Amino acid sequence: MINRRDLALSTLAVSALAFTAPALAASADEEAVAKKVEAFRLAQIAADPKALAGLCWDDLSYSHSSGKVEDKATFIANATDGKSKFLSIEYKDPTIKVVGPAAIVRFHWLGEQEMAADGKKVSTNLHILMNWQKQGDEWKLLSRAATKL
Repeated sequence: MINRRDLALSTLAVSALAFTAPALAASADEEAVAKKVEAFRLAQIAADPKALAGLCWDDLSYSHSSGKVEDKATFIANATDGKSKFLSIEYKDPTIKVVGPAAIVRFHWLGEQEMAADGKKVSTNLHILMNWQKQGDEWKLLSRAATKL
């Protein structure tokens, strides 16, 4: 026999779970995206074409602060051509907002690279916007835009 009090408590418990489950899922997705963002940063520093390819959608749109836009193949080729190497890349103050199967990632990029031709060091100070999209259980980079600071 169920009384009103028991019914009310069980309804309240189910309601609490309904509100908690999406929050936990968003948190798990945010964690997964954060791991992918860090893997991307490390792949950029290492100039690792296989790692970069695995992190990006085939339809990637990669925009530089100069306004140049590259597709996936061009981005990977240019990022790994050996004309320069990253000495450091820091993603400062990252924010991640998951909206359904999409994640909006923003951060302040501080980087330094060395040009192979003359050894010249170049610093970059940018604001980055990345859009990641969930593909099955995997998050992949769909687009990236950079603005000089």
